[in-house]
Amino acid sequence: MSKERVLYWIPRSLGFLFALFLSLFALGRGSWRTTLDLLLLLVPVYIVIVVLIIAWRWEWVGAILFTALAVIYVGMTWRQSLWSADLAISGPLLLLGVLFLVNWSYGAQSRAQ
Repeated sequence: MSKERVLYWIPRSLGFLFALFLSLFALGRGSWRTTLDLLLLLVPVYIVIVVLIIAWRWEWVGAILFTALAVIYVGMTWRQSLWSADLAISGPLLLLGVLFLVNWSYGAQSRAQ
């Protein structure tokens, strides 16, 4: 497999896996009582999926949006949760932002040649 294909698929696969990871939090909250509870707890998953869909086409926009989500999450939860919880959510978002930036940068370089 070429370097370009690996750089293309890694952030997309990790984005999908991160959305699955976030959806586990909704299941653990006992929200099976009502569909509305489950849908509301999955809002962060929907946001990640929408950003992933955007990033699939425009990597540089995905890099900005995933990084922004990481910063927004830390800003919203600052001093309200453990730093490890902040890192568990914002860390993968930041990593996805960096990976999409690398993918976009590598693609832009190869298109220029």
